[in-house]
Amino acid sequence: MNSLDDTIAAIATASGEAGLAVVRVSGPLAFEIADRAFSGSAALAAAPSHTLHHGWAVRPAPLSRGGSEERIDEVVAAVFRAPRSYTREDVVELSCHGGRLPALRVLEALIESGARLAAPGEFSMRAFLNGRIDLAQAEAVVDLIHAETDAARSLALAQLSGSLSRRLNGLAEPLNDVLVEIEARVDFAEDVGGIEVPPHALAALEAATAELAQLLEHAAYARAVRDGARVPIVGRPNVGKSSLFNALLGEARALVTELPGTTRDRVSESVEIAGVRVALSDTAGIRDDAGRVEALGIAMSETMLAECPVSIWVIDGSAPLDAADLALAPRFAGKRVVVALNKSDLPERVTAGEVSRVIEHACEGGDAGAAWVACVACSASLGTGLDALRAVVVDALGGGARAGIAMSVSNPRHSDALRRAREALERASERGAEGAPGEIVAIELREGLAAIGEVTGQGIDPDLLDKIFGRFCIGK
Repeated sequence: MNSLDDTIAAIATASGEAGLAVVRVSGPLAFEIADRAFSGSAALAAAPSHTLHHGWAVRPAPLSRGGSEERIDEVVAAVFRAPRSYTREDVVELSCHGGRLPALRVLEALIESGARLAAPGEFSMRAFLNGRIDLAQAEAVVDLIHAETDAARSLALAQLSGSLSRRLNGLAEPLNDVLVEIEARVDFAEDVGGIEVPPHALAALEAATAELAQLLEHAAYARAVRDGARVPIVGRPNVGKSSLFNALLGEARALVTELPGTTRDRVSESVEIAGVRVALSDTAGIRDDAGRVEALGIAMSETMLAECPVSIWVIDGSAPLDAADLALAPRFAGKRVVVALNKSDLPERVTAGEVSRVIEHACEGGDAGAAWVACVACSASLGTGLDALRAVVVDALGGGARAGIAMSVSNPRHSDALRRAREALERASERGAEGAPGEIVAIELREGLAAIGEVTGQGIDPDLLDKIFGRFCIGK
């Protein structure tokens, strides 16, 4: 972890040609360093906070050619005095012309003037360490930057505003009160009549456990909104997988022919479905009598099917199920599968009920209880049934209660911490209900509180902080 005593600088905007670029400097010597690299009508060190100043970015006189200031670019300097800044430190932001060289030369001038190049995410880390935002809010900054859909943006914005943090703090406060009471009963057992956990404390533990379960209920869908989801399109050859893939994308992306085995490699493309960035993959038709090259594509299809929790199984609805269809069914055990009964423009030869029975029979003895099955009749050639298919895919991803995801947990690190917290609180409740001594319950309760604190950054390991902020871009 770098020292907070340093003054840091970095380019805060993306590289490439643009109207403007912003170079940020933050730290105890921000004004002094900025003044060495800025020539305006007045010194920035004397300027009021939240004011703009026109001038020139310059190389410091001793460092420029001929011992005089060398102009770099015309700039506007924005002054933010601590604690009313992003980092809660003194901050100056120099807006110069966009493009690679102007911002780079301004940054070089600031470094020559005494600043240090910021590490990835160091501005946001300082905002966290200085108490302006907590760790969950800091991570939401990156989520907001990387959001590719409005749903992902709204989810990140809710977390950035502190909605998750406030809920977790509201959950932890009564748990801390319970912990204090349990520990007091252990210390003063004779005065309070025993070391057992009282009923109202057990009720508080159960309420907190239920709230954590509610937060985690739609975590899978929230993560799909945040990170996107991969959904392979699988099936035997010549059932219309590539045609359906093209129809869902709205463009001819995959090659379509009447010959089986045309698709030998995976073809992937992203499309937004109800706020989720879904990476659809047109895969090689799975069959046993494939040639060597086609077999490689089939192996890739099978790998995707094993890795992805949701798949679209395309069946030719105008032909009876054959041995190749039946051989595929067991591979969906424990998976969520959306069955697309394609070619609905032709006479129906397969029903949704028949497909469901095939899957149920094939998955017997496996993890069939986790399988989710829905059949949608559609026609890739006519474009009918596609909206219904998209809706079912989103439901399969966990989006059945989309209205409730604003308070859901989308970050995998948060999900892991809150699952551990829920498990610890469940153990605490069980021990307390069994009449275990308060010391035992307190151990589990402290573990649960520590896991909740990991989300907002309370007592978190510095090495983990470096790892989290190391994923940020330089300048944020």
